[in-house]
Amino acid sequence: MSWNDLRKGRLSEPNREYFITFNTLDKIPYFNDFSLAHLFCQQIEANQRHHKCTWLTWVLMPDHFHGLVKLKNHSSTLPTIVGNLKGTSAFKVNKHLKRSGKLWQPSFYDRALRAEEDRLHIARYIVANPLRKGLVKSVKEYPFWDSFYL
Repeated sequence: MSWNDLRKGRLSEPNREYFITFNTLDKIPYFNDFSLAHLFCQQIEANQRHHKCTWLTWVLMPDHFHGLVKLKNHSSTLPTIVGNLKGTSAFKVNKHLKRSGKLWQPSFYDRALRAEEDRLHIARYIVANPLRKGLVKSVKEYPFWDSFYL
């Protein structure tokens, strides 16, 4: 699917929750490195403060990110919020690695949640990603996630 296909029909509705996924460029597992993963995770909190959004549930995998974000007002759009998270984390990671260049693929996937969808089920699905990928035997062993619901 192309970047333009992903953008078609994309809306940013206040008080709406979105399931977000984005990948590292060429699926390189940068975040196998604990210090790089930690740098990324610090940017989530900064992103929330800056854009007045809430990352309700998220997990950082070695080569991608899944999150459930709630928009709070009209001041920040979904592309702005995700673009800021990707941009600031790329800047921090590149600085740490003493390199330049792209860290993330240019697109992201989003899906607006419907009112009747079970948030706890979605949160469990997101947080269980390291289990499904065989990285850990328990989510308690995986340090790069958080959830309002769990």
